[in-house]
Amino acid sequence: MKLVHQINLAFGIALVLVLSVAGIVIHYVLLDHLIGAQREDLKAMSIEMTAILKEDYPQVTDVSMRKLPTELPMTAPSPDISAVLTDQTGSVIAASPITYTTKKVETLAAVTTNMASSVQSIQAGSDKNFISVEKLTPQGKLTLYTPISKVQTIEQALLKRLLIIFGAAGVAMLLLSIFITKRLINPLIRLRNELNKVKQRQFTDVALIKAGGEIGSVAQSVHEMATELNHFNQVQKQFFQNASHELKTPLMSISGYAEGIRDGVFEGENVRKGLDIIMDESARLKKLVTEMTLLAKLDSEEDVFRSEEISLEELLTETVERLNPLLVRQELALHTEYGSLGAVKLCADRDKLLQAMLNVVSNAVRYAQHHIYIHAELCKGQIIINVSDDGPGIPEELLPYLFHRFVKGKDGESGLGLAISRAIVERCGGFIQAGNGSKGGAVISLKFPGLV
Repeated sequence: MKLVHQINLAFGIALVLVLSVAGIVIHYVLLDHLIGAQREDLKAMSIEMTAILKEDYPQVTDVSMRKLPTELPMTAPSPDISAVLTDQTGSVIAASPITYTTKKVETLAAVTTNMASSVQSIQAGSDKNFISVEKLTPQGKLTLYTPISKVQTIEQALLKRLLIIFGAAGVAMLLLSIFITKRLINPLIRLRNELNKVKQRQFTDVALIKAGGEIGSVAQSVHEMATELNHFNQVQKQFFQNASHELKTPLMSISGYAEGIRDGVFEGENVRKGLDIIMDESARLKKLVTEMTLLAKLDSEEDVFRSEEISLEELLTETVERLNPLLVRQELALHTEYGSLGAVKLCADRDKLLQAMLNVVSNAVRYAQHHIYIHAELCKGQIIINVSDDGPGIPEELLPYLFHRFVKGKDGESGLGLAISRAIVERCGGFIQAGNGSKGGAVISLKFPGLV
């Protein structure tokens, strides 16, 4: 069963149950109210009749009883109301309206021979077909009663009108439910179609579904997901294209020199030079494959990254020591400024973060003219490391793509070093960005949450 039918069926069942319970409750409440109102009317009539009896027949004697009229003075608003006056023995003294022909009646049952139940049962309250009220008078007990069927008839007439109103309201609510359900389900159906496009990798064809509330939020998330997947797909395609290009160059050199040596094209000293080129290109190829493998692991594997608490000062000191031979060879001066950060620690994979720092500083060594600066500080719980140089700086058009794979500057190598650094820093919970200093030169900043 479709979701729209399930929702409408559930709402219809709930609506029927609610209206049924409401109808039953209203039935009993309305009936109790009408019975109460009828009983109050009977009480008012009994008080009025008692006052008349007190005024006309104040003494309760046999003579006064004999003087009582056979029909009580009653001005009933309805002919369905009856009154009976009985003495202490239960004998009828008078009644209204007259329901008998003889003037002497020994029992109450003779007064109501045309009724289903006796007046005695009415007075005792065992007959639920009548509403009765009793009042003591100087002459005896005055009983007023009326059949409950009259009240039930009024109640049923009112209840029928209420049920008609309920039915009309229920139909209107059901139609409104169907309308609202369609408003909710239609965006879901369209969203399902867009998800099918994602399943078929048609990321560029995914449209944004306009809807309100949570459905709108989900639709927005689906559209953003499709955009990200499309971007990732493009990056992957570009990655493989660049990787194939980068791998093809050393492979062509290795293949060309190997064929030349095999076919005798190179002789003497040229053979040795060819073998040196083959060795250099093989080393370059090995480094490129290693970096690509590391990037793939950083993107997909969780166990390749093992976090621990490491000292910031020890990390920076080892970075400088590792690069010192390269600095001496390039005749560059490295200036460090990180004060007393011996107690500052950060949570990261020590070997991976050391590799990221080596990649960043090596990049500065490649472009610096005379000086390289490493400045570290703790600011508002964050560790900030700035690596700058006095080189020509980073071209503005290259800045947005500097940390992408296979993006490299004029004298770059594989174009994977800074991409690896970004992947490692982000896995450490940090952030890396690049820019140019106010006095020239490149500045690469790394930010990490610190542990003091």
